[in-house]
Amino acid sequence: MARPGRLGVGIIGAGKVGAVLGAALRGAEHAVVGVSAVSEASRERAETLLPGVPILEIQEIVERSELVLLAVPDDALGELVAGLAKLGAWQPGQLVAHTSGRFGVGVLKPVRAAGAIPLALHPAMTFTGMSLDLTRLLDCTFGVTADAAMLPIAQALVVEMGAEPVAIAEADRTLYHAALAHSSNHMVTLVAQSSQLLRDIGVDAPERMLGPLLRATLENALASGESALTGPVARGDVGTVAAHSEALKEYDGGAGGDVLVAYQAMARATARRAVNRGLLKQGQFGDINNALDGSGTPDNGKDRPGNDAAGTQEGN
Repeated sequence: MARPGRLGVGIIGAGKVGAVLGAALRGAEHAVVGVSAVSEASRERAETLLPGVPILEIQEIVERSELVLLAVPDDALGELVAGLAKLGAWQPGQLVAHTSGRFGVGVLKPVRAAGAIPLALHPAMTFTGMSLDLTRLLDCTFGVTADAAMLPIAQALVVEMGAEPVAIAEADRTLYHAALAHSSNHMVTLVAQSSQLLRDIGVDAPERMLGPLLRATLENALASGESALTGPVARGDVGTVAAHSEALKEYDGGAGGDVLVAYQAMARATARRAVNRGLLKQGQFGDINNALDGSGTPDNGKDRPGNDAAGTQEGN
């Protein structure tokens, strides 16, 4: 016997996110009535995660669905929504949810004009497009945005997928998404750069060296925030920072390499935050910046407050 309130769900976009969320909704006993899939990879993904669900044209999916899940790239979302509105596809009372982090419900204005109900459901998670992602949903939050009267519907859908909903105001969506992208996407770049450096100096398995360090760092940062900050910048170890900068400049073959640029940008940001927390004096902040610029004479941290022998040995 079907649970009450079950919906006919259409998935537009069988990418890594759409296929996984479709499978999660199916697991909550909603009926997935159709999925759109163009590439061979998306078709295979749909067959794996949504077996038996027909692959249909987008307009047909909208016509069949009580809930339409739009899992398409951010830049394609507005055009898709407007195009379907011109075709008269949206239906009064229909739920229309997108998975974009950047947008709230404003991008679904044509949906609202047709009498349908706009929802924004963005999983704060990185996906592989495989079944293991369904387990990851159980430890995941969604940034949800909806009209006040419709927010409980958005929250209920997220809970049914096994995740936790967190309400995000429409005006805050871009900052919300920037926060997630800055942490997750740039972490991949940082790990890739560090692995490259280690591999190039002969370390055969950089992931074995970095893994324990990065996992411990992440756990400490999540548990203690910036109180977990350590390393040469936070200690005001100017000589080490200057040496890092010079070595990376030589490695990159000049001042424009991506590793050097990333190191300098993050070191400056770290130094500024360390000053704001009282870990560094303003003069030390200037010395760090000079060291990053390649100007000033490194003093190896001598005679700097907080840089005794014990302090310089702590951390990375």
